[in-house]
Amino acid sequence: MSITHNLGFPRIGADRELKKSLEAYWQNNISLQELLDSSKKLRQQHWQLQADAGIDLIPVGDFSNYDHVLDMSCLLGVVPPRFEDNDTQQQISIETYFAMARGINRNDKTIAACEMTKWFDTNYHYLVPEIHKDQAFNLRFDKLFNELEEAKASGINAKAVIIGPITWLWLAKIKGEDFDKLTLISPLIDAYKEILNRLKNQGIEWVQIDEPVLSLDLPIIWKSTLEFVYRQLRTHNLNILLASYFDELNDNLALTCNLAVDALHIDIVRGENQLDKVLQYLPEDKTLSLGIINGRNIWRTDLDLALETLKPVHEKLGDRLWIAPSCSLLHVPVDLEREKKLDSEIKNWLSFARQKLSELNILNNAINQGEKSVAEQLQLSRDANNNRQHSERIHQKKVKDRVSSINESMLSRNSTFKERSEIQKKWLNLPVFPTTTIGSFPQTKEIRKARYDYKHGEIKQHEYINFMQQEIKQVIKEQEQLDIDVLVHGEAERNDMVEYFGEQLDGFAFTQYAWVQSYGSRCVKPPVIYGDISRPQAMTVIWSQFAQSCTDKPVKGMLTGPVTILNWSFVRDDQPRSDTAEQIALALRDEVADLEKAGINIIQIDEAALREGLPLRKKDWSEYLNWAVRAFRLTAGVANDATQIHTHMCYSEFNDIIQSIADMDADVITIETSRSDMELLDAFENFAYPNEIGPGVYDIHSPNIPSTQHITDLMKKAAQRIPVERLWINPDCGLKTRQWPEVKEALARMVESAHQLRDEISI
Repeated sequence: MSITHNLGFPRIGADRELKKSLEAYWQNNISLQELLDSSKKLRQQHWQLQADAGIDLIPVGDFSNYDHVLDMSCLLGVVPPRFEDNDTQQQISIETYFAMARGINRNDKTIAACEMTKWFDTNYHYLVPEIHKDQAFNLRFDKLFNELEEAKASGINAKAVIIGPITWLWLAKIKGEDFDKLTLISPLIDAYKEILNRLKNQGIEWVQIDEPVLSLDLPIIWKSTLEFVYRQLRTHNLNILLASYFDELNDNLALTCNLAVDALHIDIVRGENQLDKVLQYLPEDKTLSLGIINGRNIWRTDLDLALETLKPVHEKLGDRLWIAPSCSLLHVPVDLEREKKLDSEIKNWLSFARQKLSELNILNNAINQGEKSVAEQLQLSRDANNNRQHSERIHQKKVKDRVSSINESMLSRNSTFKERSEIQKKWLNLPVFPTTTIGSFPQTKEIRKARYDYKHGEIKQHEYINFMQQEIKQVIKEQEQLDIDVLVHGEAERNDMVEYFGEQLDGFAFTQYAWVQSYGSRCVKPPVIYGDISRPQAMTVIWSQFAQSCTDKPVKGMLTGPVTILNWSFVRDDQPRSDTAEQIALALRDEVADLEKAGINIIQIDEAALREGLPLRKKDWSEYLNWAVRAFRLTAGVANDATQIHTHMCYSEFNDIIQSIADMDADVITIETSRSDMELLDAFENFAYPNEIGPGVYDIHSPNIPSTQHITDLMKKAAQRIPVERLWINPDCGLKTRQWPEVKEALARMVESAHQLRDEISI
């Protein structure tokens, strides 16, 4: 008999209960105990939901009040020294935990949060572990062990879940004196041994150790270390399931199959071609878990196709076969059944976390009890997939014809950056260290209510437009009073930087409750790209044009770039992603042209997610970067030389793709650098990046307001790397999640810093 298990479940809750509790706690509206109680209730609901869905082995330790990588760092007792204000032998407090996640002001000093970046190639952000030479490890965070006791008390057949030592160490960032990370492997092994022994003493039979780093190109020394580590971690009376996901094992395959573990999980959604080879190398005493259900996207599984894969494996392995989603279900929404307003045909093509567990159960029953036992469910799946495959609403001839007509001349501006820059400087006439923001301003309750009322027919269109125009006027006024140089309209009309555009493009569908965690309490509701994409009419022009009419200063038009719209959506899986990117790019190209016609001569095309779409294996990079850069250039290539094109990227390491960023040929790029203390600019210095750069100096993901001196110090560090005449000053991201008082104070300090720098630094 095969069994089912799950690698992880969405934490936020079907109604974003975790988000609401966290934010209420941070705002001092509920106590710590109330936060912990609501978290416990949510965990237990999720465990029971999985048990009711027929999952045999249920993950515990996947739930987090902020981030699972931060949880692992705390479990190991790894807290950056700047946060420590207690005995390092004591349990890590919730105050320290959230300080690491969000930053803190202590004694009038800004203490930056841990850096945040994307979890492999997903849309989820994790907090980067920080390690020092001679780093000590002490188990000082009992969350995992406490939750396992909760699960046992609730009658849950629990499997402990932790991040593997190789993955954790690989992701960790060295602070202070440089050293070889692998010199920490012995004390790290000792810490993991202690974890495993505690789990064994709790009566846990299985522990899932996640090593997604196995999907990367690992140096030989790391591979040999991996083999050594798992020999050391063998624990009597405790079974280890090693989980890899997000891609094929490739050159790590033979090594992984022969590691000293009891079971191996592989992703055969993204790594479908590796199965035969894994079966060839898998020892006869090892269990194989197949990630057969897509944990990253929301389309129904083709159960017939899945069974074709599973049946011969089951015949070969028998009860040594487990089946599971490809990875944690963290990356998909909770429950499709909540979507009462979604088009019924499209809804029938989809599957969220609860539905994926049901699919898993159907497959398991089909294998163990025969397909006749689930014939009705199999037929429903078959009908839904056939309907989608042959639906006339997916394919649009006009769109496909336009894509086929793209030529090289459409991919470039008329002149070089140097020539464009001279033209732009003449009409802009900006001071050195020009100031701007990334786009959005605080989304107040009143703004959200106006959007809701308009969407639900409770106010008329002219009332809605008038309200938004008043908001734009106020945002322009605030920026003028702050003396910001290049203004934005504030994006009050936008619910989300991707959803807003998707709602105005053909080929997208939208949900009410399909929330997915981005980081901490931040949730997004990705649109669903189900068909060919086109733009029926202009999407942003009326708002940008109105904003420009309110001021003599230049106002940026704000667009989300084609690759970010693609990467932050649930994308159709029936054509190459590159084809979909070009369709989006053509729609946005039309928007750029219309903004220019309306007198908007600075246009920001955000590509916040360009790097996160980078394939995990370097051999696949060039193909992705070629079409990703092509999509951006297709969008921007229609702009005249006098139009200044900006782009924005967040939370990425740029060294390995700096040539591609240069190839995008944006006139100005703004990036996040506040948490990295300007270290990210090293890439732009070493490469001699030719265009203009705005390094983010205000960490908008932290509630802390940076001091003027802090901003000035950051910009002086930037000026050591980048010529002053090419530097801008800006926050590191949009301001929609912040409150007006803190935004005004932070931006005032940013502008004050710019004035100080202009006085101190001469070109």
